[in-house]
Amino acid sequence: MSFGSSSSSGFGDLSDSPSSPAQQEFSNFLEQENQKAAVQAVIAKLTELCWDKCVQKPGSKLSSSETECLSNCAERFLDASLFIMQRMVKKQ
Repeated sequence: MSFGSSSSSGFGDLSDSPSSPAQQEFSNFLEQENQKAAVQAVIAKLTELCWDKCVQKPGSKLSSSETECLSNCAERFLDASLFIMQRMVKKQ
């Protein structure tokens, strides 16, 4: 698949120059899609981790202890993720 051709890519001619409006638009689109994918991956990991930790026997409703466990697990996961990201930013 070639991104330099406007015939089938749907993004126009991206081969003009590295800073052409079409190239910048495509780069922005890719960055947004990568960010969405990263958020979805974190949510999936959070869901899997907390579900496995907190829900012993799935039923039609969550018990109050399962609900509290899920809430605490999600909060700890997000706090830890934020802490790690802040540490990585400081090291750069």
